[in-house]
Amino acid sequence: MINTEREAWGESIHRPTTTRTSPPFSLGHSVIQESLRTSTASGLRDDSLVLDLHTAITPYANRVPKNHDTPPSCVRSSLTAALTISNFASQASERHNTPQVEARDSPELLLNPLHISRNENEKVFIEPSRNSVRVSIRIKQADEIEHILVHKFTRFLTQRAESFFILRRKPVEGFDISFLITNFHTEKMLTHKLIDFVIEFMEEVDKEISEMKLFLNARARFVAESFLTPFD
Repeated sequence: MINTEREAWGESIHRPTTTRTSPPFSLGHSVIQESLRTSTASGLRDDSLVLDLHTAITPYANRVPKNHDTPPSCVRSSLTAALTISNFASQASERHNTPQVEARDSPELLLNPLHISRNENEKVFIEPSRNSVRVSIRIKQADEIEHILVHKFTRFLTQRAESFFILRRKPVEGFDISFLITNFHTEKMLTHKLIDFVIEFMEEVDKEISEMKLFLNARARFVAESFLTPFD
């Protein structure tokens, strides 16, 4: 009876499916629960139970939804989880409320930082805390021209940081631009709109830099042709 049930479970686990509306681990979880119930009722040994659990969860351990393959999707889900912040007064200064991710005077209020990177030149650094979250972005810079353009572009934005509310005037070391989101921002603004702003900035800044580089190359070509025309 037990072997027959194991074979039936194995067939149901390895049977290919075209659509799935449940989370990637829900079916494996239901198989594990069924295995636990059957094992308890029939008095299986512990090693048999472990074998059943391993067989049940292995096909699902490496399954990742397709919409979690790209860095923007990872950043969106990570920010959604990190922005569960609320008002929290400073434990070091009376009647003060400072972003703990900046002040760092209470280590117990700081959560584990998170790196999300496509490669060493494109990465996002998320630093969550009890009442604030700091997001730092490193923009792709393939050559010296892009490095100069990114520097000028981010400098232009940081000089107008008060117009963006969450933009930090000085980025974290090793990154090109940083955003600081506090509980006051989430109380006055919609959290999902703040996340949309950060994601849209990530997606559009590369296009802006590429367009600026193309315009610069076209202008340089035109200037060179105009300068060399009298020598023809």
